[in-house]
Amino acid sequence: MWCRGIRGAITVSENTEQAIIDTTKGLLQRMIEVNEVEIGDIACILFTTTSDLNAAFPAAAARQLGWTRVPLLCGHEMNVPGSLSRCLRVMVLFNTDKRNEEIWHVYLGAARALRDEGERIWQGEGEK
Repeated sequence: MWCRGIRGAITVSENTEQAIIDTTKGLLQRMIEVNEVEIGDIACILFTTTSDLNAAFPAAAARQLGWTRVPLLCGHEMNVPGSLSRCLRVMVLFNTDKRNEEIWHVYLGAARALRDEGERIWQGEGEK
């Protein structure tokens, strides 16, 4: 069994607690669903936001989903001029027998522009 990472990103509509929590929940659930991850297999989750998102900790969304035994950490992305604003990024590290090539990374909304060529990208319903 290996520890693998799932990358995810999405933009948040506004810098409010509700928008950050709701958006984070949706992204987390989609990342877990498309990769068929069991919550007990998650090693940890790292969250970052651009500096214009500071009304809530994204990790609070995972706690609200009941993921109380998963180690969580929040931080800010580097403030690079001209980068995507109100962007939330997530890295889920989980234990699995899957190979890296079998992992679906999830980019939604305007964050689709962040995807890396060569990665297996899930961008929405029917877009695997």
